[in-house]
Amino acid sequence: MFELFAFLAFILALSAFAGGRKTAERLGAEIAALKAEVARLKTSSGAGVQAEATTEELAAAPELPVEPETVEEAAIGLTAGAREGARIFGDAENAAEDIEGAETIAASTEAPQPVPAALRQTESLESRLGARWAVWVGGIALALGGVFMVKYSIDAGLLSPAVRLTIAALFGLLLMAAGEVIRRRAVPVIADEFQNAMIPGILTAAGAVTLFGVAYAAYGIYGYIGTGTAFVLLAAISLATVGLSLLHGQALAGLGLLASLATPALVSSDEPRPWVLFGFLSIVWLATLLASRLRTWTVVPTLANAGIGLWGLAYITATSPFEPLPVAFALLVMTVGIGLVWPGATEAAPVPEVPEGAERRGAVAGPWERLFIPPHAAISISAAIAATVLALLLISPAVAAVKYPVTEFAVVIAALAALGAGRPTAVYPAVLSAVGAVAGVWSLTALSGVLAYLDPSLADALPTIVLPGRTAMITAMLLAALFVALGGFVLSRRLVTHPHYSTLWAGIAAVVPIALTAMSFLMTGNYAFDLPHGLFSLFAGAALLALADWLYRRGGEAEARDIAAGLLVAGSFAFFVLALHAWTDGLVTTLAIAVLGTAYALATRIRAWPILPWMTGAAAVVVLGRIAWEPTIVGAGNLGTTPVFNALLPGYGIPAALLAGSAYFLRSWPNIRVRNLLQALASLLVLLTLAILVRHAMNGGVLDSAVPTLGEQSIYTLLAIGASAIFMSLDMKSPSPVFRYGGMGLGVLSMLSVLSAHLLGLNPYFSGELLGHIPFFDLLLIGYLLPGLGYAGLAWYARDKRPLPYVMALAVSGAVLAFAWASLTVRRAWQGENIADWKGFLQGETYTYSVVWLLLGVLLLVLGSRFHAKSIRIASAVLVFVAVLKVFLIDMSNLEGFLRALSFIGLGGVLIGIGLFYQKILSGVGVASTAPTDPAEQQ
Repeated sequence: MFELFAFLAFILALSAFAGGRKTAERLGAEIAALKAEVARLKTSSGAGVQAEATTEELAAAPELPVEPETVEEAAIGLTAGAREGARIFGDAENAAEDIEGAETIAASTEAPQPVPAALRQTESLESRLGARWAVWVGGIALALGGVFMVKYSIDAGLLSPAVRLTIAALFGLLLMAAGEVIRRRAVPVIADEFQNAMIPGILTAAGAVTLFGVAYAAYGIYGYIGTGTAFVLLAAISLATVGLSLLHGQALAGLGLLASLATPALVSSDEPRPWVLFGFLSIVWLATLLASRLRTWTVVPTLANAGIGLWGLAYITATSPFEPLPVAFALLVMTVGIGLVWPGATEAAPVPEVPEGAERRGAVAGPWERLFIPPHAAISISAAIAATVLALLLISPAVAAVKYPVTEFAVVIAALAALGAGRPTAVYPAVLSAVGAVAGVWSLTALSGVLAYLDPSLADALPTIVLPGRTAMITAMLLAALFVALGGFVLSRRLVTHPHYSTLWAGIAAVVPIALTAMSFLMTGNYAFDLPHGLFSLFAGAALLALADWLYRRGGEAEARDIAAGLLVAGSFAFFVLALHAWTDGLVTTLAIAVLGTAYALATRIRAWPILPWMTGAAAVVVLGRIAWEPTIVGAGNLGTTPVFNALLPGYGIPAALLAGSAYFLRSWPNIRVRNLLQALASLLVLLTLAILVRHAMNGGVLDSAVPTLGEQSIYTLLAIGASAIFMSLDMKSPSPVFRYGGMGLGVLSMLSVLSAHLLGLNPYFSGELLGHIPFFDLLLIGYLLPGLGYAGLAWYARDKRPLPYVMALAVSGAVLAFAWASLTVRRAWQGENIADWKGFLQGETYTYSVVWLLLGVLLLVLGSRFHAKSIRIASAVLVFVAVLKVFLIDMSNLEGFLRALSFIGLGGVLIGIGLFYQKILSGVGVASTAPTDPAEQQ
């Protein structure tokens, strides 16, 4: 009985609500008449002729037969009613202000204008409870009421199952009919104010839920209908609900979509038919998308994309083996629908011009930010994610298909890429298609069995599926060609109107194809000679180069064109390098890459493209990478032992010479950064060539990680000194930061090597290395005297060209090496070829050190005075001081008899002579001959 009373109360409330709607309609008509009359009066006061015409039009209008007295009464009644409503349900003061504002707006406009959100009165808790929550809870209560009514009839045994289902179905239809009746009589003002709590939509949703429950009960509980009938009936109810959402809003569409997605799960079969499943899902998806297109919805189509993705995921993972074609069909329908139906060709709203610097301050989104925030982005993102994930899952070794779905994978990725190329707003499908292609080709090539061939230990860890390498290669090449073609399509049609979108596609066309082809070559190719990969790389590189040339011939915005063309040229270079690796090997590959880089430099004579010199530098980097991978160029077994004239000379020397020539050829190029880069790389390759030849010659024709000898290290030091001098000369002729700081850096590194290697690590006194049979022309000459003279000459040459601390460091390094050479030469004279420390010191040897150090100090003093080099005179003073300490601390205790006396006599004579020399200088004698004439000479 309680349910019956509740149902009658609902009917009475519905009738009362319909009566209120009539009153609201009448008030709405009176409001429109009032606004039209006020606008007419205002117009008549400004222009008499227009006022007369307006009066005649209003008089002739049959739908506005309103007398002035009626209008005035209606206005008074409306204002009073509005104020009374505001007093009861909201803030009276705010409401009064809003009403006055609304009257002012109505008096100044001809058509009704929407009230801005800022002018609407604050909605009170009572208003929310009465106008919104009551509707929502009422709709839920109605749906539950239908369910409980059926349950009560079952529990009480009052009605048969057929009667129960019939009554419940009639109840659902009655709710939907009531919703339609109320919708047709609804007031637009209420629809605007309570869009998310519309009573017609709530009633329709409750009726749809009731009907859906009835259909399922007839199938799942009572068994009145079969599987096919239940599926059709549930699908019809769901699709009808989606159709009614055009009248009642997006929430009802979501309910219909949810019911549609749940239908296949509720109606199961012993023999799954994937074509029926994904065909139905495709129809539901299209219906949802069409409704969303008509109402410009975003949430519901996004949920529909997610629903297809989840159903595809569930089917692939739960069925073994699965049929890939129905899944691919549904993904194609989704991709095509996104491109043609919704969002389709929807473009972003034009952005007004902003003050310069506003984007940098973060006030306005930049062009790249706007590119990745397209309108209705959630739809394209969800579709792209679903398509990419399912396409990769199709070829995953973790699942089993009826046949290996390489074709389905390629078609889905191609469709997604075509969507990204066809619509400027489909930036996420473009990016995710590129990611999916690279990840998928990696999976295909890894499954080809090449990994097991390269590393037999991986044989057990790899999946059991073995894909033919030819199939993986063809798939990779087809996808690579597709991305190149799509990139050309976008650049030909969108570069002017959508420059950033076109730049993105230029990057995709340059990066993705080379990645696909390189993976295919590395995993399935023949490293000795691979004709297919080489030919494809050659044609793809030529296509990208031709496309870049076409862009420059076409013209357009310089910045966007240069960036896009630069990416294409970089892609062409990468393809040409891959072609050289496919067709050549060893020394030939290294030389061919160097020649390729030179060709890009020479091309600047006929095409002044900014990217061309950078490709020359890229070629040098590739050559250095090959050298790092295989320093012998041709393999350790094939490298000869002949000094200098072996494979290292062309392998290192020819690329260095070509790069140096390219740097000289581009010496007038306007971009100073690329000039500096080429100069630095050329200098590095030249030094590396000399160093590797020395290493090979000094190490018996073997390149290994053995510690170098003092002779080898000395050659490196001499090369660094010479290179520093050459850089200094080049900097004087053609100023460049590479030459300036590169030369100084080499000098500093060589001085550090002197301290660590010459004086400590490789010193024959500590290492015990033999010096050689011939005195003077021995290891000490190349290890100490020649580098010392080199530092002295470099310091003299750099006096007025480099900073004073650097020049002084060079001079001190030369003095230290000269001191080490003199000391070790004395030891050789007394000890022979082996001057190791374990042999101790002789008395004559000890005395000789004092004599040589004092003579060397005097010599440095003379040279410092002659060349006005303060640093050399300081080194002389330090050396004499060391000699004094030695005489008093060592000679006094270790020498005996005549040698001790002679040591002190010699020391005294030298010191007196030095004192006399300085006294003459300080007293003015010889000042004219020793005083520096230039402040720069005071070093």
